[in-house]
Amino acid sequence: MLNWHWQNFDDLTKAELYEILRLREIVFVLEQECAYQDLDDLDQHAWHVSGRNDKGELAAYCRVVYPGKKYQEPAIGRVATTKQFRGQGLGVALMDYAIRQTEAHYAGQGIRISAQQYLEKFYTELGFIVCSDLYYEDDIPHIEMLRA
Repeated sequence: MLNWHWQNFDDLTKAELYEILRLREIVFVLEQECAYQDLDDLDQHAWHVSGRNDKGELAAYCRVVYPGKKYQEPAIGRVATTKQFRGQGLGVALMDYAIRQTEAHYAGQGIRISAQQYLEKFYTELGFIVCSDLYYEDDIPHIEMLRA
């Protein structure tokens, strides 16, 4: 059971921001062996969603970029679960929470994501549909998906 947090960039403490950036570096740069620029000037224009256990340990994270900053719609991205918490269904729980919060804040605007292609089934089960051709981002096959 995690405690979910929905925070604006300015409301994150230095320690929380450091933890988030560390998690993203571990998952997206080290584990996926992909050198890319994670700091893309969108964090300041996003809600930060984190799931923490009762000890306060960061277990899951994503961000919701404001509409008009990346896409016309709000965009969920940087979806990650720490290695020690994987296999517990936290990815679905994280996305369910992020979707509910996003829909509450931006009712009727839909949600767009840029998904790694191998996760198409995961996101389809959450109500997203493919809305682009396959493209490569940092040498990883991606697709855009939309939840109306």
